[in-house]
Amino acid sequence: MAKLYFRYGAMGSSKTANALMVRYNYEEKGQHAVLLKPRFEKRDGETVIRSRIGLQAQALFAEDYLDSCRDRKDWSGVAAIIVDECHFLDPSYIDQLAYIVDTYDVPVLCYGLRTDFRSELFPASKRLMELADRLEEVPTVCWCGRRAHFNARFVDGKIVRDGEQFMLGANESYTSLCRKHYMEGRLKGDD
Repeated sequence: MAKLYFRYGAMGSSKTANALMVRYNYEEKGQHAVLLKPRFEKRDGETVIRSRIGLQAQALFAEDYLDSCRDRKDWSGVAAIIVDECHFLDPSYIDQLAYIVDTYDVPVLCYGLRTDFRSELFPASKRLMELADRLEEVPTVCWCGRRAHFNARFVDGKIVRDGEQFMLGANESYTSLCRKHYMEGRLKGDD
């Protein structure tokens, strides 16, 4: 029986690398896994998904793919759907992914952030928390060694707590922190 998975973690926790490895495992076994990303996510090019450690693959835009297959009845050629950066999707697409799991028995694995830089749920992540069959944290650590599950946005070495929820960036704009250092606003331990 297929399931809807939400594999979430703070920035830098290897979510994208995990998504690409899962896809590789399907493909290595001769099964087709559809790799999707939100249209908003264009850091690595229009249709490329790239992890920090250098793994990469071509992907389709999630919105285009899901819109084009709304009336699709035959899913026999699809072993799984893997969605990277799922937190950028509209929640209606999460509902559609759940429908695919329940109706066509196709597993869907969503990878993304649970919360933004203000520690508030992304709308799509909230919907996944409500609908997913399995919630799995992809762990990472703070600079102090504790478990990090907060995404801090920073400018000029200082944490910012205001701004647009969606802003593309990587190590130059975000870091993962434990709750203590997120609340204190400490980006590193040498001050």
